[in-house]
Amino acid sequence: MLLFKKCFLPAIRRGEKTQTIRLWKRRFMRPGQRSYIPGVGRIRILTVEPVRLEELTDADAIPDGFATADQLRAEISRLYGDPLPAGYQAYRITFQLEASSPIPGEQTPTEPPPANSSQQEAPH
Repeated sequence: MLLFKKCFLPAIRRGEKTQTIRLWKRRFMRPGQRSYIPGVGRIRILTVEPVRLEELTDADAIPDGFATADQLRAEISRLYGDPLPAGYQAYRITFQLEASSPIPGEQTPTEPPPANSSQQEAPH
């Protein structure tokens, strides 16, 4: 499961926010994996790649919901602390919403995810 601040949910639903930057000690997700965003529904993970925060550009920030790389980096610092915690790697996760029609035997987007799904705790 990927958690996001409520302010980002409308942009995710509209397909405008299609990526997130997360700091992990190890990679938690893989391309092709399905996940769940509470308040949005199921997503498919397209890419998971390590990134260097200082190398992010304004073009990198836009699909994350920010106008500039500086704004994105400021939010990451606010969420994770400044300086960033040692031993963590930044990852860019790109995703797309799955079709809204429910798949037989699966929960609909308004239901909570299965209890055994892994949770990812960064909210941006």
